[in-house]
Amino acid sequence: MLDNLFANLPPAGTCDEQFTSLLNEPNLIVQRIVSTGQCSPPDFWYEQAEAEWVLLISGEALLRFEDETNARRLTPGTCIDIAPGRRHRVDWTTPAAPTIWLAIYRPASP
Repeated sequence: MLDNLFANLPPAGTCDEQFTSLLNEPNLIVQRIVSTGQCSPPDFWYEQAEAEWVLLISGEALLRFEDETNARRLTPGTCIDIAPGRRHRVDWTTPAAPTIWLAIYRPASP
């Protein structure tokens, strides 16, 4: 179990994002996601059934929603609640330092 969000970070230039489950319960999943310059593949959109609340802990990212013209710049402290089924993608993460996300997944509200 990870007890520090800044522990065991992958080195810059790592090929894949790192996903670490911090809490996994029937209606709640908390993950640390570490990006080191990765972005979503061209024409790929995340579209999940559950709601996702995201907090950017460190680094920077550009998060794009299909229903918005411009990507949103996320900096440390930025948080956003993504509704179930809302298509989104990561256009960019800084390659110079790890971008650390805290993602909380929960079921859609009835």
